[in-house]
Amino acid sequence: MSSATVLVQAAVPQAGGGMVFVPGGTFRMGSDRHYPEEAPVHQVTVDGFRIDRTPVTNGQFRAFVRATGHVTVAERKPKAEDYPGALPHMLQAGSLVFKPPKRPVDLRDFSAWWRFKAGVHWRRPYGPGSSIAGLDDHPVVHVAYADAEAYAAWAGKELPTEAEWEYAARGGLDGAEFAWGDELAPNGRHMANTWQGAFPNENLAADGYERTSPVTAFPPNGYGLHDMIGNVWEWTTDWFAQRHQADAPKACCIPQNPRGGREDGSYDPNQPAIRIPRRVVKGGSHLCAPNYCRRYRPAARHPHPVDTSTSHIGFRCVIRSGS
Repeated sequence: MSSATVLVQAAVPQAGGGMVFVPGGTFRMGSDRHYPEEAPVHQVTVDGFRIDRTPVTNGQFRAFVRATGHVTVAERKPKAEDYPGALPHMLQAGSLVFKPPKRPVDLRDFSAWWRFKAGVHWRRPYGPGSSIAGLDDHPVVHVAYADAEAYAAWAGKELPTEAEWEYAARGGLDGAEFAWGDELAPNGRHMANTWQGAFPNENLAADGYERTSPVTAFPPNGYGLHDMIGNVWEWTTDWFAQRHQADAPKACCIPQNPRGGREDGSYDPNQPAIRIPRRVVKGGSHLCAPNYCRRYRPAARHPHPVDTSTSHIGFRCVIRSGS
């Protein structure tokens, strides 16, 4: 029997189908059963908010770029003064691309499958010869935090906090392992775009996709939200800290609309600051596998440098009540 409890209020679809209203509530955030940064489980309260039904797509991002002339971080040559000690040949416009090795590799060495490639950006997701033709309904990738923030501002929205994102991802199930229940593939059905096979060299693509997928290719969660798990990681506004704060000692002290850690990567002001700030990304991606990065769960979280884009990170937006 599932350990999850069902939250009382249901999400309400918004006119036009682009966003869903998620009523506020209190839930158990985090997990004590997986990676240490997900612990401890603690109660959090969030106010109601509207959230995009899907990640922002290539088609939507194109409309933003055409309207504003925005140039993404991946399309700009880095400034040497911002990266002291960097080798000159690394100061090129580009982004990180997943390149599967041909044989098993040490899973502790992510450089075995990630490559920085010059000329890679949202329009050219795999290099100068690639394109997003026919991929308008796929999530936009190769967007750094500033790009996601700029899109949100243009759209009259904001990026979600980690607590808002996780609450929405749970789809009304408080404490469930996944966004749809406690089984990864109930009755053998793939519920999200994740990795099947031995990562990173064996991609069986049993779910039908080797890379990204259309944003509505898999079933929505209980709130009617697609791709909260898998396909692409999603940016949140929270600075990453190594662990969650402990549960409040009294019910009256449950954090309301928490905003995460400190920019230096800790709740502790005495901890040394990190050079490149990192935000929390959520949801896992098509590269998450049972043998590596089992972060295809609402509670999962990961730090990512704000200045870095990749082929498996995107975003979605929210509008908060009263905004």
